[in-house]
Amino acid sequence: MTKPALIIHGGFFTEHQTDPLMKAQKQQALLRIVREGWEYLQTHTAFETVVFCSILLEDDPLFNAGTGSQIQSDGVTRMSAAVCDGTTGRFSGVINIENVKNPILIASRLQQEEDRVLGGEGALKYAREHGFDYYNPQTDHRIREYEEKRRSLINTGTIGCVALDFGGALAAATSTGGKGFELVGRVSDSATVAGNYANSWCGVSCTGVGEDIINGAMAAKIVTRVTDGMTLGEALRKTFDEIKPFDGFAGVIAIDSYGNIGHQDSHPSMVYAWKNRLGESVFD
Repeated sequence: MTKPALIIHGGFFTEHQTDPLMKAQKQQALLRIVREGWEYLQTHTAFETVVFCSILLEDDPLFNAGTGSQIQSDGVTRMSAAVCDGTTGRFSGVINIENVKNPILIASRLQQEEDRVLGGEGALKYAREHGFDYYNPQTDHRIREYEEKRRSLINTGTIGCVALDFGGALAAATSTGGKGFELVGRVSDSATVAGNYANSWCGVSCTGVGEDIINGAMAAKIVTRVTDGMTLGEALRKTFDEIKPFDGFAGVIAIDSYGNIGHQDSHPSMVYAWKNRLGESVFD
């Protein structure tokens, strides 16, 4: 019998170690979103659910995706997002798109196209042609950060979601506002198979330092290893062992086709919440 499951993440942060209010706010937000996502999953597919949860996370300025995304070195916010349908094997995404509200919706719309990953001006042109209006995702908080040129790992992260639906289908989605103050043109892991991937055996969304995640080809490796017979736990451990030599900074959420939920990070702490028929949990 299929064991439906849902897990979301809100990237990395360390401020909760000294800011109990911020910790509580993020816990409450993640629990609210995972509960809304679980209710949605009851009558929708895994693919539809990961997009739905990603929209909720992008719309919450507590997280670095959509509204509240980081600002790059030239003062512009550019976002990336991807979604992977484990049933069809289709991966689609946008890279460095500007002035849209929900990058994950454009990534999802690209599932219908032959050319399914677009970047920069091309991604924005496609968005406008398909009814996605102008939206400024910068918040006062992010503007203050930019003006102060803050570039600490406190701000490292993305948002992501993995779901297994009642029909046994898996999907994964990831969206990011970048690491902040990065070089113009930098490509993160989020809209690549290193940071977001799913097939009929496993779905994975990553967060952390994009370059480290790409170096480790993490999402694709974990999914491939589960497909080839490793347990989800074994696949996570082996993949994280491989980024230790370069002190890779990464976090992962995952679900396999049996409904097993996995999460692991190399540098505490990734923020996440999960829910299935047996219960729910949020990072502590």
